[in-house]
Amino acid sequence: MSTVRIAGVLLAVAFIASTGLLANQKPRASPHETAGATIDGAKISITYGRPYAKGRKIVGGLVPYGQVWRTGADEATTLVTDKGLMIGGTHLNPGTYTVYTLPGETEWQLVINKQTGQWGTEYSQAQDVARIPMKVGKTSAPVEQFTIAVADTPAGGELRLSWENTQAVAPFTVMQ
Repeated sequence: MSTVRIAGVLLAVAFIASTGLLANQKPRASPHETAGATIDGAKISITYGRPYAKGRKIVGGLVPYGQVWRTGADEATTLVTDKGLMIGGTHLNPGTYTVYTLPGETEWQLVINKQTGQWGTEYSQAQDVARIPMKVGKTSAPVEQFTIAVADTPAGGELRLSWENTQAVAPFTVMQ
C-alpha cells in the first residue's frame, strides 16, 4: 500500500474517531474547549463541553437545583493542575480530576471528583474529593454559551462558571 493511501486511511480513521461515529463512542452534542491559565506558577486547565442555552431555561430548569450537574456537556469536565491548590479550605494535590457542581437557588457547591475519563452523567459520589461552596451572583449580561474561565486575581485565582444570567465562582490559591 502506498504512503499516500495509508495517510488517507489514517485521516479517515481519525475523522471517524473525532466525530464519535465509532460504535463505542457517543457523539458530542456541544463544542468543546480547554480553558486554562498559569496562576502563581501553576498550570491549570479545564476541558469541557460548551452547550448553548437555545432559548431554554437553564439554571433551575435544564440545570436543576439540588442535583449534581456534570458542569458542561458530553464527557465529564476535567480539571488538571500541575501544582497543589487550596480551594475553599480543601487541599487539592497536583493531578487530574473531574468537576461537577451542585446548584442551589442561593448557593452552589463545586464538586471535585477523582474518577476520570467517564461520560459526564456517570457520577459516583463515593469518588468525591471535596464539595466546596461557591459564590453565586448574576452576570452583567446574558451568557448564551456555557463558559468556564480560570482567572488570575490578586489573592490567587478563581474558577468562574457562567451561563444564562448566573455566575458561580470558586476562589483558590496555589500551594507553594
